[in-house]
Amino acid sequence: PDLKERHVLLLDDILDSGHTLAAIITALQEKQTPLSVRSCVLLRKRRQRERAVNVDYVGFDIEDEFVVGYGLDYEEGYRNLPLIGVLRSQ
Repeated sequence: PDLKERHVLLLDDILDSGHTLAAIITALQEKQTPLSVRSCVLLRKRRQRERAVNVDYVGFDIEDEFVVGYGLDYEEGYRNLPLIGVLRSQ
């Protein structure tokens, strides 16, 4: 879609390394020239980012652990859990 001169809100499930969100924001600003680009993540891991990225809206800050549920999966499993939980190895 043409996003020129439009306001854009990017939604992502989890902010981890920052690579994905930073790349999308950069690509949008370079190729589409929207009026504004804002970002929203459900979960933001408390860790050092590999790429700097500014997030405008955050649902929850979480520790740097692997989480599953509500669409987040591990090897195609746990995706349908009715909660978000930490996956621990036994």
